[in-house]
Amino acid sequence: MERMERRHDMSSMGGMSMGGPNSFQGTNMGLAHDFWYIIAAVLGFLALCRLVNLYKSRTRLQKRFANSVQYPTKPANKFLEIWATLTALIRESSYPQLYVPSSWFSWMTPPPLGRVITLLAYWAIIVSMMTANAIKNDAFFWERIGFRNAWITVMQMPLLYLLASKCSIIGLIIGTGHERLNWLHRWVGRTMFVTGAVHGWHFFTEWQRAGILEFQLQMMGMVKYGMAAWTVLGWSLISGFAPLRRLGYEFFVLQHLASAVLFIWLVYVHIPAYARWNVWFSIGALCFDRACRTVLLVWQNVKFRPNRSKCKGGQRVGHFAQIRAVGDSITVINIKDVHFKWKAGQHLYLWAPAIGPMEAHPYTIACAHQLPETCICNSIQLVVRKHGGFSKRLHERAIKDHAEEKKGNYTVFVSGPYGMPPRLDIYETVVLISASTGASFTLPILEDLLAKANTNCVKRIDFLLTTKQGEELDFYVKRLHEFLDGANEVGIELLVHVAITQSGTPSLPPLSTLPTTREREGTVGKSLSRSSSWDSDLDKTRAKDDPDSIQPSGDQEKRANTIGGGGGRDVEDIIFSLTPRRPLSKASVDSHVHYSTTRPDIAAFIRAPVEATGGETKVVVCGGPSLVAKVRNCVASLADERAVHKGTGAQGIGLFVEEYAF
Repeated sequence: MERMERRHDMSSMGGMSMGGPNSFQGTNMGLAHDFWYIIAAVLGFLALCRLVNLYKSRTRLQKRFANSVQYPTKPANKFLEIWATLTALIRESSYPQLYVPSSWFSWMTPPPLGRVITLLAYWAIIVSMMTANAIKNDAFFWERIGFRNAWITVMQMPLLYLLASKCSIIGLIIGTGHERLNWLHRWVGRTMFVTGAVHGWHFFTEWQRAGILEFQLQMMGMVKYGMAAWTVLGWSLISGFAPLRRLGYEFFVLQHLASAVLFIWLVYVHIPAYARWNVWFSIGALCFDRACRTVLLVWQNVKFRPNRSKCKGGQRVGHFAQIRAVGDSITVINIKDVHFKWKAGQHLYLWAPAIGPMEAHPYTIACAHQLPETCICNSIQLVVRKHGGFSKRLHERAIKDHAEEKKGNYTVFVSGPYGMPPRLDIYETVVLISASTGASFTLPILEDLLAKANTNCVKRIDFLLTTKQGEELDFYVKRLHEFLDGANEVGIELLVHVAITQSGTPSLPPLSTLPTTREREGTVGKSLSRSSSWDSDLDKTRAKDDPDSIQPSGDQEKRANTIGGGGGRDVEDIIFSLTPRRPLSKASVDSHVHYSTTRPDIAAFIRAPVEATGGETKVVVCGGPSLVAKVRNCVASLADERAVHKGTGAQGIGLFVEEYAF
């Protein structure tokens, strides 16, 4: 008994040092250092992969400008052939995803296979460090594992905060946006919750077996701080689940920030001084992120020398913005005179103090270039779909301003742009798939590809838009018609497919108004998007609902959206082409647009351009979990079926996903 008491006295002292007996401390600190060596090695490897891909991109563009080969996107040498094969294998093993179709449990859909493999590898490292030379049936069994998992938990803390940064150092190294690292941030936090539980449970078990649990809790204040830190971590885990997060997104963001700061303080007072380098590392990551975002906020919203001569563009602080309601669920925001550049597919955070004093929400920038018919040097446009909270208040304010005949002018602040959208100029064929307001992500990409047609490898673009409501179709179709005209001019084959999945949609024109074959043949070489009878009906509908309809943009509120609606096979397809089909030439191509009132066959839509191309294809999808999972599985299955880059001559199929699941 005396031996047990002496051992537990040592345990109490070891708890204060976090390392326990000297034999524990050196090993545990060494494992913490090894963890960060592994992280550095992984980042170095991914940075090297990024450099190889840059070399591949440069090679393709050089061949394109030299016109030396028919298909510049094919591998140019043996090294790139091997690289293409390895890339194809990784793609096929990482794209598939199991989707839970239940409306109540769809949030439990597991990550794609690639992320699952990444998590398994991460957990293998963590588990091996938790148990390496620690499971020995001796007098120090319980505290050895307890001390080990204390270090395993705290060593992951800086990674947790690095992955949460919007100005992400990790993203800068590997070439990805912060939103694409957020899933790993959540899983690292969940892993810390488990290792922290193992740490505490082993100490509590030892104290309970010795009968000194109450004494330890009374005498050792650091134990209470540790329990509080673990509780905060557990609360962040539970509140981060999608159903709870969607109940009050604004509240979730505020409490999550407060929890992050509180967690740092609790861990700081819980652990000894020589282990606090992990906490200071985390504080440094948090402060660096906030400092960068503050600098960006000031730079993008304060004009030290505003140009007063510009129309509504001379505002010194903030930006002049106009809001306008379109239909029952869409709000359009025009932000004037922004003095920064962005890439198609990037998003920004919008803060409108008059509508949401303490809220900043992310939305995709829906235009790739300067808005047409504007007198402002650089204006951007957003489209916000009404959900709840800020987006609902925004739409109600726009309706109220219209009813009271106000202009709907407000001062707003923006932060961004954020995100690293896919590079598509190095692919021969691009397939763009979007659902509903997901078109706000794909339309700017389409616009950018057409604007830079002379400097990229793209020869064909297939665009699919699925929507339940005719209101959204009317909103986006104007821009699609403009892009069809632009594609003809620059020599890119553009095929547009629009699927209205809700049966009985009033937005489709009656069959009698569709152009006949003879009428379509008589419009060769003209701007058919402006002369067809479909346009006449569409223009009348748009003029009736919204006389001042402007170019579309989109909401990137990063919440789960349900894709599709009714519309079964009993509804007859209305599929027609606005231009006659004719052989393509280098100087002129024929662009087609198809409409249907049934759910599109995603697999067939992707297969057609892939089998027609002689180079590499890139598929880009923006939508809800069901659409994203379907596209993932279709791309993986098609790549495996065609055995791309495995000696068959079939070229690669890449995939980029933007999902309503932030």
